[in-house]
Amino acid sequence: QVQLLESGGGLVQAGGSLRLSCAASGVISSVNDMGWYRQAPGKQRELVARITSIGSTKYVDSVKGRFTISRDNAKKSVYLQMGSLKPEDTAVYYCYAEVVRDRFQYAYWGQGTQVTVSS
Repeated sequence: QVQLLESGGGLVQAGGSLRLSCAASGVISSVNDMGWYRQAPGKQRELVARITSIGSTKYVDSVKGRFTISRDNAKKSVYLQMGSLKPEDTAVYYCYAEVVRDRFQYAYWGQGTQVTVSS
């Protein structure tokens, strides 16, 4: 089995910072794309940021310049450094990973971590 374990969510004031972490564990040959998605109440889940195994990144326009995604391939981990947080960033943030096992790729999701930004 593969699990994605997230940490780092919480309550922060507008303008503050948080760092989310996610580590993949289990029987894993390799990890391709990793990323973070978020879902606010009453809204669809949306991509926040993704990073390939060689470090190419993609961000949703609303977080460009404020959030930075990074990864540690040796630790099978992905991170999201969030700065200049706004109340509209409030959501449950989900880690995502494309894991290769037995020569097949599978998509896995973390359990979600709440980020709340107060005004």
